[in-house]
Amino acid sequence: MHPILHIAFVLWQNCAVVSTCSRPAEDTRALEVRLMTVSGRDLDRFCRVQTELSGREPHCVLPLRMEIAKVLSDANPFWQHAERALWIAWREGRPVGRIAAILDHQHEREHGERCAFFGFFESVNEPAVAKALLDQAGRWATERGATRVRGPMNPSINEECGLLIEGFDRPNAVMMPFNPPYYGSLVEGAGYVQSKDLVAFDMLLSDSPLERLVRLRNGLRRRSAGVELRAITKKTLKSDLPDLKRIYNSAWERNWSAVPMSAEEIDFLAERLEPLLVQGFVWLASVKGEPAGLLLAVPDLNEALGPLKGSLLTPALFGALPMLLGWRRPTRFRLIALGVLEQYRGRGLEGWMFAETLMAAQAMGYTGCEASWVLDDNQPVHQLAALFGAKITRRYRIYDRVLGAGD
Repeated sequence: MHPILHIAFVLWQNCAVVSTCSRPAEDTRALEVRLMTVSGRDLDRFCRVQTELSGREPHCVLPLRMEIAKVLSDANPFWQHAERALWIAWREGRPVGRIAAILDHQHEREHGERCAFFGFFESVNEPAVAKALLDQAGRWATERGATRVRGPMNPSINEECGLLIEGFDRPNAVMMPFNPPYYGSLVEGAGYVQSKDLVAFDMLLSDSPLERLVRLRNGLRRRSAGVELRAITKKTLKSDLPDLKRIYNSAWERNWSAVPMSAEEIDFLAERLEPLLVQGFVWLASVKGEPAGLLLAVPDLNEALGPLKGSLLTPALFGALPMLLGWRRPTRFRLIALGVLEQYRGRGLEGWMFAETLMAAQAMGYTGCEASWVLDDNQPVHQLAALFGAKITRRYRIYDRVLGAGD
C-alpha cells in the first residue's frame, strides 16, 4: 500500500473509533448488556474494554491487563468472602462499556449495612449506556438483598478505588485510576450522589531540602522516646509480614468504609508489591519492641508502563525494560500507606518515617512524590502533608445510590 494511502487508512480507522466512543445520547441502535464469565476469553475481553475507552485519554496510564485479570480471578483471596458479576455493553458487535457488581460479606459484617459495590466501570460518552450498566449492577445487588450501591471500587477500598474528577492534566501514579472527564456526569446522571472524596497530594523533593529534612527528622526522633524504625526489604518482607498485617488492619480500622484484610489477602497484595520494594521506601516503627506504625512507598513505574497500553506483548516493552528491571529509576514515587496505631499517635512517628523516606528518595535521585489516596476530611494527614510542602493535585469521588423498588 502506498505510504499516503496507509496513513489515510490509519486515520480513518482512528476516526471511526473516536466516533463510536463519542456518539450522542440519542443513538438508538440496539444495546446489549451481556453477562461475562470470570475466566478465559470473557475475562480478557472485559479487561480490554478499558484500553478502548479510558486508554484513549492522552494522560491515562493503563494497568497491565494481566494484573487486572489476576485481581478479578479466583486467585484473589478477596473472593473467598465476596461475590461478583461482570457485564460488557455491546452495540453491533463492539464493546461500548463494562461494569462489575460486587457484594463483600466482610463489609456487611464490619459496618452492618447491606451495601453492594460497582467497579471497573467504563462507558462511551452516552448516558443511556452508562445507565444500562449501572442499572444492571443495581438489579443484581437488589436480588442479593442490598439496599444501596457504592463505587467505584476495583474491587474494594483496599485496592484501586474512586472516580477521577479533578487532575486530568498529568499521568496517573502507579495503582491509581484514570478515566475520561465525562465519567462523573454519567454516574451522576444514573442517580448516584457524592459519598466521599479522596485526594492525592503532590510534592517536589526540592521543596524539602536535605538540611531541613535532617533537622525535622532529628526533632521528631527526640520527641519519639522508645521508638525504633526498621527498613523493610525484599529479604525481610516475609518475616515482617505478621507485624505489617497487625498494623495495617488496626491503624485504619476507624477509617471511613474500612474493611480489614485477611491474612491471605495481605499475602496476595505483598506478592504483587514485592517486585516494587526499594530500600528506604518501606518502614516499620516499633515502640519498646511493639509494632506501632508502617509506611509503604513504591517507585512510580507508570513512567515505564504508559507506552505499553496495558500489555507486555508490544515492542514498547523494550523501552520499558530498563525501568521495570530496576536498571534505571523513575523520577517519582508514590506514598501508598502511612499509618500508626491509635495509642502511638501524636508522637511524630508519621513525620519521622516520611522524612526518612524523602531522604532516601533524594539520595537515589528521585525528584517528586505523590501521596495517594487520602480521605478529604483526614485533617491530621493533610496537616502532615502541608508540613512537607505537599499540595492537592487530584480528587477522586466515590458515589452512592440508594436502591428502590424499581431496581
